[in-house]
Amino acid sequence: MSAYVAGSVNKRIIALFDVDGTLTKPRLEVEPEMHAYLMALKERITIGVVGGSDLPKQKEQLGDNVTNEFHFSFSENGTTAFKAGEMLGQTSFATHLGEDKLKLLINFILGYYATLDIPVKRGTFIEYRNGMLNVSPVGRNCSRDERNDFEAFDKIHKVRETMVNVLQAKFPDYGLKYSIGGQISFDVFPIGWDKTFCLQYLPEGDYDEVHFFGDKTYEGGNDYEIFQHPRTIGHSIDDANPETTRKILEELFPEA
Repeated sequence: MSAYVAGSVNKRIIALFDVDGTLTKPRLEVEPEMHAYLMALKERITIGVVGGSDLPKQKEQLGDNVTNEFHFSFSENGTTAFKAGEMLGQTSFATHLGEDKLKLLINFILGYYATLDIPVKRGTFIEYRNGMLNVSPVGRNCSRDERNDFEAFDKIHKVRETMVNVLQAKFPDYGLKYSIGGQISFDVFPIGWDKTFCLQYLPEGDYDEVHFFGDKTYEGGNDYEIFQHPRTIGHSIDDANPETTRKILEELFPEA
């Protein structure tokens, strides 16, 4: 339970939010009512968003002004970081791994796709982001229905989980982490570049409580590391419903 006092202002408490399944339905825009609630909440506590997607996608879902409306905006797990509209830092996956290793990794993934038998394949199977690769067996260009169908297919056939196991075995010395998130993809990034990466921008002396809200909090999910981190108080949105997020927030930080 938070030490927050109903109706008070306490900016030493920060709430960090995943995006898909936490503030929005997967890949959809935030509902106006949820947005209005968050803008009211930020007058009482500090709020931030930490997502795996890049900043343009974060803006698509939370609005073009996300870096100003949230006290902190962390995209790509915090490898692109903003505070009150000002960039705090940006870190490059390609520079860290090196072009030769990156090329070998991408070539292998593309070859693996050629042997993969799934109901449909669309486009953008690998999306390079500043802090990671996003790997999608069905392709990020799939339709909403195809996205939902693949998620159901993957729950049965473990397409992403199997592919992650193959990559871990093939590249054991690359120092990479593989994290399944959303409905259709998984992220590949250096160990330590999960969502806990953003915590370096939140000095321990500045915050008494760091709350995190996410839906993929199980081991292997892309919220797991920050959810169970000793600095955070984790809240699991098991039903991937933003309304659940709001209900928990209303209990923790009542207006009066």
